[in-house]
Amino acid sequence: MKTSNNSSTTTDFILLGFPCTREGQALLFVLFSVVYLLTLMANSSIICAVCWDQRLHTPMYILLAHFSFLEIWYVTSTVPNMLANFLSDSKVISFSGCFLQFYFFFSLGSTECFFLAIMAFDRYLAICQPLHYLIVMTGRLCTNLVVSCWVLGFLWFLIPIIVISQMSFCGSGIIDHFLCDPGPLLALICKKVPVVELVFSILSLLLLIIPFLFIMVSYALVLRAILKVPSASGRRKAFSTCASHLVVVSLFYGSVLVMYGSPTSEHKAGMQKIVTLFYSIVTPLLNPIIYSLRNKDMKKALQKFLEI
Repeated sequence: MKTSNNSSTTTDFILLGFPCTREGQALLFVLFSVVYLLTLMANSSIICAVCWDQRLHTPMYILLAHFSFLEIWYVTSTVPNMLANFLSDSKVISFSGCFLQFYFFFSLGSTECFFLAIMAFDRYLAICQPLHYLIVMTGRLCTNLVVSCWVLGFLWFLIPIIVISQMSFCGSGIIDHFLCDPGPLLALICKKVPVVELVFSILSLLLLIIPFLFIMVSYALVLRAILKVPSASGRRKAFSTCASHLVVVSLFYGSVLVMYGSPTSEHKAGMQKIVTLFYSIVTPLLNPIIYSLRNKDMKKALQKFLEI
């Protein structure tokens, strides 16, 4: 902290994380270390399997490999600092460190929203336009879509986060969370600026609603196409190619919409932590399991890769 004009201005923050005894902190450290390592291994296995198996060099699996690469960085934006926090007595994070985490966590989360949308678009083309699929979804288009997701994701919240970082933060600097989340962070601003909070809320809503509606429309068209398939086995096969992605979309959006439909609204700290924990740490672990369990080609590729 530094003191200026008899007012206390925060120059660093304290992430409370999960307050408990030292033994409890040690147990949480071990638990989340295991989860983190499993997440890295599972997503890396997907990437290696796609790179190694020529049969998986198709747009669907290339997008999945990029998505797994994204998940590795998404979980890395929070877990290493959280693990260090478990072993720290002060639990202090620097001002710059807090805003770097804020930026990368939200940028990677934004990128994930866009990735889920283009993966739905890929399934729409494959099922609704099968004869034109390879003509439309070329390697060049696939690359352009992937690059667009990363660029849009990292630009979406850039200006609001820069503006927020230029503001003064007062009080104890305590953030009752395990990461620098906008809700508790904005509550520490010395002088409230409603316009900034409104812009952040609007950007969050647009980021959630636009890709989500795009996904829903894509799958509505996919469902209509599937129902027109004459044989039951054909319908099952067509739906199985989308089922994994639908489960992943449900897990991610179900939890994120709870938190960031209105980021400045008050949520109980315990609920904030649980929901954030789910979509930022649990889902990156579950996603590769979901995709590999429900996909025969992926299972075969993983088995062959692991046997090497």
